[in-house]
Amino acid sequence: MDVLDTLDIARWQFGITTVYHFLMVPLTIGLGILVAVMQTLWLRTRKPEWLRMTRFWGRVYLVNFVLGVATGLVQEFQFGLAWSEYSRFVGDVFGSLLALEALLAFFLESTFLGLWIFGWGRIPAKLHLAALWAAVVGSIISAHFIIAANSWMQHPVGVVAGEDGRPRQVDFLAVLTNNTALAAFSHAVVAALMVAGALLVGIGLWHLRRRTLAGRPATDVDHAVWRRSVRLGGFVSLAAFLLVSLTGDWQGKLMYEQQPLKMSSAEALCETEAPAPFSLFAWAKLGSNECDDVHSYTVPGLLSFLAHSDFSTAVPGVDELQEQYSEVYGATYPDDPSFGDRAGRPVDYTPVLAATYWSFRFMIGMGAVSAGVAAYALWSTRRGRVPTSRIGVYGSLLAVGAPFVANAAGWVFTEMGRQPFVVHPNPDVPVGEQVWFFTAQAVSPGISAAEVWTSLVGLGLLYGALAVVELLLVTRLVRRGVTTGDTTPTPPAVGSSRRDDDDRADDDRADDDVLSFAY
Repeated sequence: MDVLDTLDIARWQFGITTVYHFLMVPLTIGLGILVAVMQTLWLRTRKPEWLRMTRFWGRVYLVNFVLGVATGLVQEFQFGLAWSEYSRFVGDVFGSLLALEALLAFFLESTFLGLWIFGWGRIPAKLHLAALWAAVVGSIISAHFIIAANSWMQHPVGVVAGEDGRPRQVDFLAVLTNNTALAAFSHAVVAALMVAGALLVGIGLWHLRRRTLAGRPATDVDHAVWRRSVRLGGFVSLAAFLLVSLTGDWQGKLMYEQQPLKMSSAEALCETEAPAPFSLFAWAKLGSNECDDVHSYTVPGLLSFLAHSDFSTAVPGVDELQEQYSEVYGATYPDDPSFGDRAGRPVDYTPVLAATYWSFRFMIGMGAVSAGVAAYALWSTRRGRVPTSRIGVYGSLLAVGAPFVANAAGWVFTEMGRQPFVVHPNPDVPVGEQVWFFTAQAVSPGISAAEVWTSLVGLGLLYGALAVVELLLVTRLVRRGVTTGDTTPTPPAVGSSRRDDDDRADDDRADDDVLSFAY
């Protein structure tokens, strides 16, 4: 049972570290875009609140970026540590994607972010803004390369099977333009904006309430900083929720075509039904993976619409699809040493129903919570109002976590719904030409459960420490709010003149304050 234990522990390790890292990725992407928008608006309007917003939210963005890089480095080490067979199998495809992500996108991101951090007061304002936009674009490109790699695992394209069964890449452009990748990428970017919008709303409302209860005037610049943060975050969150719904619908229809068992498992749909209902809540033995013991409250026909855009077409059930997969890909694992103790054992093609079912609902539910909070924020701050309700404001602050949970749940659903494959076969390709790879054969040979346990515990402690560091730094920044250095003007637009020595000294002092976030 050592291989079984090793496989399970390795999956837990990769799942924990990936979800932890993915909590930071959407905030980096979404907040980077919004900070760039803030600085653009300051450059166009010269209103001091936009400058203060840029500097405050820029500090939060930088802290998250640094911790995100630190946690992301571990992901590639795991390929060699616990998943060497997987690395060999996907290497011909992933090599180019990961190389471009590191050499092109990450260096673009980090280089121009460095210019932005140290460029306050030293380079012209338009070039300074361009550096930030270049860094943001770099993070988005980086996300596309990573999502293209993951989407290839969901829907392999642009490859042919070699004599040894490994995929050989023949069309790099097909990998980049994989319809699964395009849908997932667009979904991830707008979901990242939901995360950033929720952060602006929660923190902005908290500061507005605190200032109001302290009797501070509503006419100063600081009030405008938090009010504009709330309004911007609210509008962005609502718009992103609508776009997330549209891109999610696109993904759902592709999922039905490419991984129908994932779709049926997400609804605990045991038998083929026409029209197929959408499950609101399921109970009984969902955790046992005995599909026939599951009962649900449902909305008639809605699943048929999500899969086919009509309310009557049949959707195949889990039991039928299990039989189909067994006929095509084998009822048992191959009798091969690479499968360890699983060799020759029956294959359960049904994902863990409890994981797919509830992660899908957490994804949708937490997204809806975030949209509801955004609507509340916009309504409660209309026409200059300031909400002072303790429940409303602190509820909004707690709801900052809702889109983070939604993003993590969506990632769990995507990955666990693909099991038992680590590379799922492409149904658009004839069976004899398909490429697939079982998770059971992807783990590194010769590695023991104790070794993986050691790395899991070590990484868990490290990530726990990093989480404490980020929470302390962000909490400190949030409590401090905008600082006196944020009032100082920064370099004028190209073509401006008459900046005397005193102005330059003020800019340098402001620049030092911007960099002080690390201390």
